[in-house]
Amino acid sequence: MVICCWMGYLMGVVFLCTKTRHKWCLHFDHNRRRKQQCKQTQKDLQKQTTKASFSSNMTPTIPIFLFFLLVSSSICPVYSSDTSNQQNTTNQTFRPEEELQKLRAIKSRLKKINKPAIKTIQSPDGDIIDCIETHLQLAFDHPKLKGQRPLDPPVRPNGHNPTGMRSEDFQLWSFSGESCPEGTIPVRRTTEEDMLRASSVRRFGRKPRRHVRRDTNSNGHEHAVGYVTGDQYYGAKGSINVWAPKVANQYEFSLSQMWVISGSFGDDLNTIEAGWQVSPELYGDNYPRFFTYWTTDAYQATGCYNLLCSGFVQTNNRVAIGAAISPTSGYSGGQFDISLLVWKDPKHGNWWLEFGSGILVGYWPSFLFTHLRDHASMVQFGGEVVNSRPSGFHTSTQMGSGHFAGEGFGKASYFRNLQVVDWDNNLIPLSNLRVLADHPNCYDIQGGVNRVWGNYFYYGGPGRNVRCP
Repeated sequence: MVICCWMGYLMGVVFLCTKTRHKWCLHFDHNRRRKQQCKQTQKDLQKQTTKASFSSNMTPTIPIFLFFLLVSSSICPVYSSDTSNQQNTTNQTFRPEEELQKLRAIKSRLKKINKPAIKTIQSPDGDIIDCIETHLQLAFDHPKLKGQRPLDPPVRPNGHNPTGMRSEDFQLWSFSGESCPEGTIPVRRTTEEDMLRASSVRRFGRKPRRHVRRDTNSNGHEHAVGYVTGDQYYGAKGSINVWAPKVANQYEFSLSQMWVISGSFGDDLNTIEAGWQVSPELYGDNYPRFFTYWTTDAYQATGCYNLLCSGFVQTNNRVAIGAAISPTSGYSGGQFDISLLVWKDPKHGNWWLEFGSGILVGYWPSFLFTHLRDHASMVQFGGEVVNSRPSGFHTSTQMGSGHFAGEGFGKASYFRNLQVVDWDNNLIPLSNLRVLADHPNCYDIQGGVNRVWGNYFYYGGPGRNVRCP
């Protein structure tokens, strides 16, 4: 008896075909599309499957894959059925050993990321929010934080006047009426599907490696930003208009954020980042989500999004980093923005994040950084998209509202009330705000100053259009 297999890995389906002396049990022919079934073979397969045992703490998807990977690796290597492409057989060969290693790596990473929860909340958008004891969060796996507990709140910058916005109601998961108890933090659960979408398990939760530039050679990343440089900065504040831009494919994203930056734009770049993003690869949908990021080596080996590595220490039980934001703004309709403040605690030197009306989210310990251990040398606000040039044309992924800056309030996305923190912990208006768009025919930016919004700008665009081919 000759046995062959084909595994529909992404579909989670396994097809087996068995040839005996007299008949085919299950056969797929690309030309004639013939299909016959053999009940006896199915019974045999069921008997074999029931004999396999797997660890009870594994989710259903991975054990199924592991079993058939082991079977296929021993008896059925798979090759392309197209004899005209014999030279490409090596590239089309299914490699079960590699897939087995990948699935084991996923299981190990999920166990590290998803800490035991004392309460679980089902979000209307499909997310699962786990309430994790604060001192057991992933940040405290870091050697320099083991055995410690979160720090007490720091002194706020002078001149900081909260707006009174109801911060707790800005995320979908909180609409369920459930909340995490005091002494815990809400953490969006990472799933197998999240990790399988990533380009690699090792780099899951990280931005792609790239040369960080602010010109037309930005390696597929395009920006429309306002920035200040030439001084020492100890924090930044701004209100960011929230939209749900369309993202053309899974491998692109659209975000609006603030960057606190130090070091050169080489391998030693340090950044602290916060804002909202639409990232189908990271989250599996097109909701705008509150996010954080950090790196100390220009996105190479350090840092991550949200709470996906040991770094950011969360202290708040009402805000879930990585969870969907609601409401969002509408074209010629209601407008919604979020206010963010990042500043360096003068006493301990850690960088704290505040949301809205005085809601402390948590902090980045100063030891994570090199240059930012002292101060920032640039502060930047604005939008960023990935342009993968699908089909050879510029992407149609939108930035901001998907409309150009010239359309103004209610139509174009904005940043307003932009400020920085000086050496004496004072929150002050920006001086000499510069604006820059990498590709102004695709996404542009226009700045201004007034008494209500202080320093502000409109930015964004549709991506591909007649002037942006």
